[in-house]
Amino acid sequence: MIAVANQKGGVGKTTTAINLAASLAANELSVLLIDSDPQGNATTGVGVAKAEQATLYDVLLNGRDIGEAIVKTEMDGLDLIPADKNLVGANVELVPVKDRESLLRREIAKIRDRYRFIVIDCPPALDLLTLNALLAADSVLVPIQCEFFALEGISGLMDTIDRIKESFHHNLALEGILLTMYDDRTNLTRQVAADLREFFGTDVCKTVIPRSVRLAEAPSHGKPILIYDVRSKAAESYIQLAKEILSHEQKPRTR
Repeated sequence: MIAVANQKGGVGKTTTAINLAASLAANELSVLLIDSDPQGNATTGVGVAKAEQATLYDVLLNGRDIGEAIVKTEMDGLDLIPADKNLVGANVELVPVKDRESLLRREIAKIRDRYRFIVIDCPPALDLLTLNALLAADSVLVPIQCEFFALEGISGLMDTIDRIKESFHHNLALEGILLTMYDDRTNLTRQVAADLREFFGTDVCKTVIPRSVRLAEAPSHGKPILIYDVRSKAAESYIQLAKEILSHEQKPRTR
């Protein structure tokens, strides 16, 4: 189970969650995408309307069975637990709930054996929803845009991961740091990428996600890039990312 997280917005987090999940499903694997962001962008990004149906909010706070919240997407093998604006209240409403930080993990345990991979799209904040996602996940994938404050922004998340491992005795692995919106024509992109690889070494994914107009267009059509434009460089990159993550299963991760 992989949480896609970064407290900084605009780094390609939801785009990565959608397209990684779709690329894993394209490998004939059963995949569940969980939208844990109140903006609900992962929900609309796979073409699911925010209608009168069970959502993650209903599962966490209204006692709905998690199985009732699972909906099919256009892509074979890819299911979704949607989110809508009601989820924004969860950070306050969960405060008095016993073991509130482990609620998502307990719910996912009921359906986990149905799926080979579960991908959680986290909100752009280190809040209670993100904490729930990180405690439910086995690993965290961190998308980072190649910009000046990239190194500074990731430090807070890494500290949080270390605190979670220590405070909750939860063995959360770092799936990888993913460079997004990559444009190797600019000196800044190349320099930030070099700095990240020097600092984090092999924790940085070999795959990079290029800046792409087609990738930016795809969510407005409710389609992963694999369906919207399978021949694009972005589609190729996410397919390669899925292969890289599948290869991680073959070797132990030490972090």
